[in-house]
Amino acid sequence: MAPLSIDPRSLNADERAVLEHILSAEFDGASRLRNQLDRTEVTAAWGPDSVSVDLQVREPCEHAALSTELVPVDAHVHDPSGAYVGEILVWTDRGATLAALEFACVTDEMPTSLPTVMHGRLSWPS
Repeated sequence: MAPLSIDPRSLNADERAVLEHILSAEFDGASRLRNQLDRTEVTAAWGPDSVSVDLQVREPCEHAALSTELVPVDAHVHDPSGAYVGEILVWTDRGATLAALEFACVTDEMPTSLPTVMHGRLSWPS
């Protein structure tokens, strides 16, 4: 399914919190990606009720120099009982700018919200 284009909008509070949490990890290019957050817009949803979105960073911005398109952070999501329910993936455009935020869920139920950051972990209500 092709992403559903939307009028570009700023990151909402949940999207920003999840991105800030993931980008707080130290890796090559992390500080440059963090610096892009204020210039990042959501440009498409991955489906009618999807919490996964395409991102675009308005220029000018400092480009990161990641060697891959996927941010190298393990962002596992657990439910309140501690069970693994998926992970958050942050994609870049050729390793330079933020390009997508994906909630890759492994449950039968599609998430209707992003996980919250609680006690330094990503948690999703069961």
